[in-house]
Amino acid sequence: MLKLYSMKLSANSYKARLILSLLGHQFQLEEVDLLSGDNRTPAYLALNPAGQVPLLVLSDGRILPESGAILHYLAEGTALLPDERFARAEVLRWMFFEQHSHDPFIGQARFWLHLVRGGRELKQNLLEEWEDRGYEALRVMNSHLAAHAFFAGEAPSVADIALYANTHLADEGGFDLAPFPAVRGWIERFGRQPGFVPIDWAPETAP
Repeated sequence: MLKLYSMKLSANSYKARLILSLLGHQFQLEEVDLLSGDNRTPAYLALNPAGQVPLLVLSDGRILPESGAILHYLAEGTALLPDERFARAEVLRWMFFEQHSHDPFIGQARFWLHLVRGGRELKQNLLEEWEDRGYEALRVMNSHLAAHAFFAGEAPSVADIALYANTHLADEGGFDLAPFPAVRGWIERFGRQPGFVPIDWAPETAP
């Protein structure tokens, strides 16, 4: 059985839990609280020297860190990762966008301002950049979604999972989604997908 090391309120961890639920996979869940230092223990660092979550352990014992890699691995052979060459490139385009133009600003703002005690004071020098670059990412997303139901076509893909995780909680990082109606419509649309679960979901047993 798959085993996922994950932090309940981590958006990157949520991406992995969400795709596992959307695809109906059975998996074991191990909570790793970054805020308490669970990710810096010798046992966890032996699994992932980077000390990050999520971390997926495959049924054969192989270990896969990084949320984007986990999404890509699990989506292979499913409708969440298209076979057609250009459609797949579109998925990757938006996953790269999420990592370079979205998560470093919207994701980091949410983590430090909502989850870390005293985070605003610790990251005061980054607040203006987070705001400017985060809103720019939302403008790009809104423009695209004004003409498309999802990011890589008319059906959801792993690109939507990657971008949904932090976007639907952008207000926790100080971002106002009111000026972005296409983004808000996409959030509502994605939340109606079969198998969808909220960020605080964890299976009591395998789903």
